[in-house]
Amino acid sequence: MDEVKVGIVGLGNVGMGTLTILAENQEQIALKLGFRLRVTAVCSRSVESKKLPAALGPVFQTTDWRELVKHPDVQIVAELVGGTVVAAEILDAAIEHRKSVVTANKELMAASGPEIWDRAIRAGINLAMEASVCGGIPIHAVLREGISGDRVMALYGILNGTCNYILTEMEKRNVPLEVVLKEAQRLGYAEADPSADVDGYDARSKLVLLAALAFGEKITPSDIFMEGIRRITEVDFRYARQLKHSIRLICGARRIPEGIILSVRPALIPASTILAGVQGAYNAVWVKGEYGEDTFYYGWGAGALPTGVAVVSDLMRVAREIRSGSPERVSPFAHERLGGNKPVPVTLQKRCYFLRFRVDDRPGIIAKLAGILASKKIGLEAVLQEPCDTKHDLPFVITTEETSEQSIREAVEEMSGLDFLNEAPLALPMETAL
Repeated sequence: MDEVKVGIVGLGNVGMGTLTILAENQEQIALKLGFRLRVTAVCSRSVESKKLPAALGPVFQTTDWRELVKHPDVQIVAELVGGTVVAAEILDAAIEHRKSVVTANKELMAASGPEIWDRAIRAGINLAMEASVCGGIPIHAVLREGISGDRVMALYGILNGTCNYILTEMEKRNVPLEVVLKEAQRLGYAEADPSADVDGYDARSKLVLLAALAFGEKITPSDIFMEGIRRITEVDFRYARQLKHSIRLICGARRIPEGIILSVRPALIPASTILAGVQGAYNAVWVKGEYGEDTFYYGWGAGALPTGVAVVSDLMRVAREIRSGSPERVSPFAHERLGGNKPVPVTLQKRCYFLRFRVDDRPGIIAKLAGILASKKIGLEAVLQEPCDTKHDLPFVITTEETSEQSIREAVEEMSGLDFLNEAPLALPMETAL
């Protein structure tokens, strides 16, 4: 049986998971392809300490990725090292040597993906990146091919498993974020430096890619409004529960008459929605089409084997293209060329809002806050206050009628100067469109 030959750069969790699948599932892969997908080379700085699956047979091993890229028995290079500097060099070199590329690198593809694709097209090779977003969910394939005949109107996702684990544990156990974060680090869900996850950077890179696929526009990370979860407390979940809502880090993208609004931020979502039921380190994406209406995708967002499945599936797709020699390649961004329209400011968004305050209690506080909201033409929907033992750090919540993000920001800025506040108000949108 003929074969297509693969080189793997990076033998961390995803790299080793990919090798495991290629070894243990090689017969099924060959039956599906009609030829074998054979690993001929691997590269890692610690390759000597790695135990490769015996079923792979003889494999060229190196600590220098350049040797792998140049190796005559490598037709597809799988870049699984992460980061942007070395990874970009690997992709550039592979394209220069006319080797097709599979990558799981969301950060690099969010920053430079369209340019890398253009170079790949000119070189006559393919580029695939399914594993870059929602490792165990084939959301790229869905947007690129599965529902490509539709016009996407909105896309909402839980794209960061670390944040979702933290938030759902806070909700279930009524414990502070700091406690759950330490547990997540101990379990391997969160890095020693969790900033990329809890501050929203990881989710933002993923939304860049999904927005390009869904809407056909070239988005950069700086185009997207981003807010992390550090200010969310167990108190917020208690009040959200009273409102029959939950709190998740939501990656949102939707069309409005003025253009596309993109954001990564914690938001209240109705407890009755499917997204509110997404627990732990799982990811999920809800897509609304103009014609096909609602579709929903759910699964592991990370992990060696779920992400490895996405990498292997990409390797299979690229291998078929190599064997068929097709000159017509489907762009990994689902559009032949991406447009240059920038997202419209999130300040145009209109939502009801959840405002949480911590105050030194005294008479007249509600009247003062209501007066500021009224001056911005923001109506009050409800005031919620749980019994509290102390009057020196009293939490309570005001929910508003629908208003613009701009109006809420102006109100919060004015409120932040009030002397009875212990911290600036927390403002969370209430997503009712889900």
